[in-house]
Amino acid sequence: MSFYIHKTTCISPQQTFGDNIDIEQLRPSVDNKLYAVEPAYPQFKGNALRRMSKSTRIGSGAALPLLAGAPQPDGIIIGTQVSGMEENSKFLNQIIEYNEDMLTPGSFVQGTPNTISSQIALISNNKNYNITHVHRGLAFENAVIDVAMLVNESPQNTYLLGGVDEISLNNYTLDTLAGWFKKEDCSNNNLYSSATDGSLSGEGAAMFIVSGDKQGALAQLKAITTIHSTDAEVVENRIKTFLQNNLPEGEKIDLLLSGENGDRRSTHFYKNCEALQGSYTTIARFKHLCGEYPTASSFALWLACNFIGGALELPHHMLKKAGTAIGLKNILIYNTHKIGQHSCMLLSVVS
Repeated sequence: MSFYIHKTTCISPQQTFGDNIDIEQLRPSVDNKLYAVEPAYPQFKGNALRRMSKSTRIGSGAALPLLAGAPQPDGIIIGTQVSGMEENSKFLNQIIEYNEDMLTPGSFVQGTPNTISSQIALISNNKNYNITHVHRGLAFENAVIDVAMLVNESPQNTYLLGGVDEISLNNYTLDTLAGWFKKEDCSNNNLYSSATDGSLSGEGAAMFIVSGDKQGALAQLKAITTIHSTDAEVVENRIKTFLQNNLPEGEKIDLLLSGENGDRRSTHFYKNCEALQGSYTTIARFKHLCGEYPTASSFALWLACNFIGGALELPHHMLKKAGTAIGLKNILIYNTHKIGQHSCMLLSVVS
């Protein structure tokens, strides 16, 4: 299953949206969190903007520039995990605070994950296929698989694919108590030198226009796989098989985009993946840019599209190991979420 990526946008904790994209200058984390840098949203009226949850703002804000002046996509497919949870919590608190009386409907309407895809469809008057995948750390990957199957059936169709998540206070508190985020102060500048449990919390929205037509495409997503296991040997063997089955004979991975996140409990998974590549492959990390969140792999895919298309150069602060590869033909994105959920995406130049 594969498809071609034609356009992409991203709202993240770095300057990744609009005309002045800059990932060389690393924006620092605040209180162990990496908050999205939101644009002015000129496409939204003030009243509408105030009623939107953060995930809806960044999701719609990232998607609408891709749809402006273009034919309607044949489907809107979004992957998310905690989007809408902040508004959902507000509504549940109102039930207690107001004794189930005089509740405001806004938080209820905005309190479900499918609000993002629905809002994009309402604003753009799109009545086509519309779905949201909510599968914890593999939400975006399931959206990618859905799109790949749709493109396989109808290669001439165009789809909007996206991954969105926000920092929800309740989820952040619960995940911190569970040990998934750092309890001590930690800056994203020294995230990878940390030897404790947990990572930094992040958020963002990455959107892609995809189809089966390679004409004018930025890159080709050649293959994707998901793995459910806490056994490092099982994961390593699955990654090895994935590469053997999908890399053309004689070709290697030029760049490994690693989801290493400073959590010592998952480091061995990433080291095993790196060991499969050898000295040829350049290894880079991205979680100090966006933080840890369930759909962080969508941010990695946005980076990969820009790297392979030549729109961005790999900044030094992302580099873990320089390889001997000249140019970027094949990029592997490997990510794990909460240790048990893993994914690999293979991105290649359009040939």
